[in-house]
Amino acid sequence: AQANGLDIDGDKVHTGRRIMQCRPRAQRRAASIARMPSIDPTPAFLQKIVDASTLDAGLAALPRPWVFTNGVFDVLHRGHVMYLAQARALGGSLIVALNTDASVKRLGKGDDRPLNAEADRAIVMASQEAVSLVTWFGEDTPVEIIARIRPDILVKGGDYDMAKLPETALVESWGGRALALPFVAGYSTTKLVQRIRAS
Repeated sequence: AQANGLDIDGDKVHTGRRIMQCRPRAQRRAASIARMPSIDPTPAFLQKIVDASTLDAGLAALPRPWVFTNGVFDVLHRGHVMYLAQARALGGSLIVALNTDASVKRLGKGDDRPLNAEADRAIVMASQEAVSLVTWFGEDTPVEIIARIRPDILVKGGDYDMAKLPETALVESWGGRALALPFVAGYSTTKLVQRIRAS
């Protein structure tokens, strides 16, 4: 048969110079999908999340110097993301220790906080490119986990007087240093939650 000047023989088209295969669209689509690389349903960034039992192994794989920070990080916003990127730029790896849900309750942020459970907060945090490792601490302060990790640099966000923090003295005891990075003005999880509730 002929169509538009081309000789068609079954599923082949004779152009005069070469023969082209004519396959149905669904067949071509299936063949294209078959050539695609397989997709792992588990994102690789979840490997950044470690608990107390796997913390040491996770740390061993990280390049130094280690930068450490901690917090609730309940609803991640622009201020958090900028802060994390700045902290990561100070060293070879950024370790983030999140308050457990129980410890958040003791901070007095409100009966309904945290809004996101500790596992969910860890997953969101681990998805950030700047973050190298994520874990939790359940104490009122991060002193115990800092003592275990022994970071080279301790970073806090906001207008902390670093000289007055026990964490600073601890890090400096093994030759590390501590500094505060200013948050981006106008961004606060508490204020963000208030705006959402008011709308």
